[in-house]
Amino acid sequence: MTAAADSSLGPALVEEATKKSGLVWVRGTGPARALWHVWHEGAAYLVGDGPGEQPLPAGLTGGSSAEVTVRSKDKGGRLVSWTAAVTELAPHSEEWEAAVAELKGKRLNAPDAEQLTERWARECRVLRLTPDGTRTPLPDTSQAAAPLETPATTRRPVPDALPRLLLKRRRRS
Repeated sequence: MTAAADSSLGPALVEEATKKSGLVWVRGTGPARALWHVWHEGAAYLVGDGPGEQPLPAGLTGGSSAEVTVRSKDKGGRLVSWTAAVTELAPHSEEWEAAVAELKGKRLNAPDAEQLTERWARECRVLRLTPDGTRTPLPDTSQAAAPLETPATTRRPVPDALPRLLLKRRRRS
């Protein structure tokens, strides 16, 4: 493929891959985070940094740039990586309202679906990640990293009596 053909396919590849993927990896100044998003009018939109919402990566502020890696929805492998210009949308602006309408439709298990947009306006940040036309080459290595710190805990060992209790239930049935 020629360089001209590759450059013309770049924006289409970024858009289609990002539209179809429910999850993107976004890196600001710190480690990358997996984030849900929506693709709307040529950009990826994110909501986060509020109670009950996804934490956004460090350094993701208006005027900064971010590296976005898109994964395949079915296989989970990396499809494309691209550089984005980050814009923080002002709450209740025309663009914010349009983005939030799209985001609200994709937000799963919201505890307060009726007041969701007002809570986002008060407590969260809505960001637009606009591709700047630069695609970064996919790495040859796995780039596996240690998990980020979290208050979640791992499963504890099964209590010694549990197998006996489960076997008694099966025998009664």
